Amino acid sequence: MQCDVLTLNNEKAGSMDLDESVFGVDVKPDVLARVVNWQLAKRRSGNHKTKGISEIAGSTAKPWRQKGTGRARQGSKRATQWRGGQTVFGPVVRSHEYRLNKKVRKLGLRTALSSKKADGTLVVLDEIKLQSSRTKLLSEKLKGLGIRKALVISGGVVDPSFARAAANLPNVSYLPQQGANVYDILKCETLILTKDAVTLLVERLK
Repeated sequence: MQCDVLTLNNEKAGSMDLDESVFGVDVKPDVLARVVNWQLAKRRSGNHKTKGISEIAGSTAKPWRQKGTGRARQGSKRATQWRGGQTVFGPVVRSHEYRLNKKVRKLGLRTALSSKKADGTLVVLDEIKLQSSRTKLLSEKLKGLGIRKALVISGGVVDPSFARAAANLPNVSYLPQQGANVYDILKCETLILTKDAVTLLVERLK
């Protein structure tokens, strides 16, 4: 599968062969949904908490005697039915993370990359290096490429000048290839990969 390689100046810098096993698999929405749900469950903080009966400050005395008052029997003012009482079966601090097979995670990433290739929203650049870290310069180059909202994935460490320039662009995100994930890829409008990133992703996912 051939793909044109461009420069930041929107000039053709050759072509590259994309591996069919990574960029040409069938798009399976159920796999994408499983991986995205797993990612979002992992990132939840899980610090929600309500107080149980043993954690509420208050008297432990029985409000009134069991019989003879004509009122309903009560054992504690900290019970659920009282104002300021406990919450039954409320949330507790916990981790929402669960396990997902590595094969499914890899298939999800291959599927996400393939969906971008199939939609025509995958752009391969030779490199993402800027001489200056000015945001205006990067904005003009992306405008020349016809890109408005993008995720840029580089091969290794992101170029510092590019990172500083992209930091002020709200619709441009960047990641090293180690951080490539299904959620961010699906959320972006255009996926930009460098040649090095393509090579490393194929080695990682093949």
